[in-house]
Amino acid sequence: MRHQLGYDDIKAAAERIAGHVRPVAVAPAEGLGDTGSTGRTEGAELWLALEYLQHTGSFKARGAQNFLRAHREAGTLPDAGVTIASGGNAGLACAWAALRQGVRATVFLPANAPQVKIARLRSYGADVRLVGTEYAEALAACEEFAATSGALASHAYDHPLIAAGAGTLMEEIHARVPGLDTVLVAVGGGGLFAGVATAARQHGIHAVAVEPEHSRALHAALAAGRPVDVTVDSVAGDSLGARRATALAVDAARPEGGVSGARSVLVPDEAIVRARRELWEDRRILVEHGAATALAALLTEPGTDRDSDDYGYRPADGEKVCVILCGANTDPATLSASPEPR
Repeated sequence: MRHQLGYDDIKAAAERIAGHVRPVAVAPAEGLGDTGSTGRTEGAELWLALEYLQHTGSFKARGAQNFLRAHREAGTLPDAGVTIASGGNAGLACAWAALRQGVRATVFLPANAPQVKIARLRSYGADVRLVGTEYAEALAACEEFAATSGALASHAYDHPLIAAGAGTLMEEIHARVPGLDTVLVAVGGGGLFAGVATAARQHGIHAVAVEPEHSRALHAALAAGRPVDVTVDSVAGDSLGARRATALAVDAARPEGGVSGARSVLVPDEAIVRARRELWEDRRILVEHGAATALAALLTEPGTDRDSDDYGYRPADGEKVCVILCGANTDPATLSASPEPR
């Protein structure tokens, strides 16, 4: 698999999925993040990209549509259908897109995946198989199934067609928020980031990758100069719990052609929980912890044991910033009883 994603790939994806996904809505978010003592967004112009309104409840619908439609065009969709391993959202998107294409979907999830995601998968007609307790274990089972069944193997994030589909979101944000300076995007395996960062670079927009401090696959890869395995221990682990970032994301974050690379920052679980609650209390927006992670960058102050360059993001005065709220497949009951930060 090639490890670079080009802007032409994103343009092709945009044409391929046009009319098959919901255009992203954006909303101004003045004052969000300034409740309390940090005041980290004061002086900046803040926007929210409401991608959680997308089909299946997350941005993953874009990549799934692009992946399956591209294979349909190429005549490479097998009778055995498609299979994928997922923390939940990619599986939902794959099952939904497969239903639209009239093919079977077999989805492998960790056994601790949220019940709300499992129920929705079955509502799309997917064959749901629960394996292990981490994404990597579900992925191994999925790969074995693909090899023995002949099903087309999709991937939650590590495929150019998946990342290119995700990048179409940045194209729409750029069109809807003129003069945008910076986009904040949560990172798990890095498919969304790879697409967003590639499109952002094309438009002169600074991409900031945001990860939980104890689930930092991309941050670790950038430090090592290549994808490496990390441990996963975060309140957002169900959607941002990849052990290893895709090389597509690592390449998209690097400097290129005189243009500076993307910035990678970390946030603690307590900031993620706070961001999720603030979105609900201030805006009546309910998202999963993974989606709230992007906003958590604006709520995080470096601590005594934290490198100020690695934690959180503070916009400059007048900076126009868009936070991508990428998914909302969560149980509303957990809002008042959010898991304690680890």
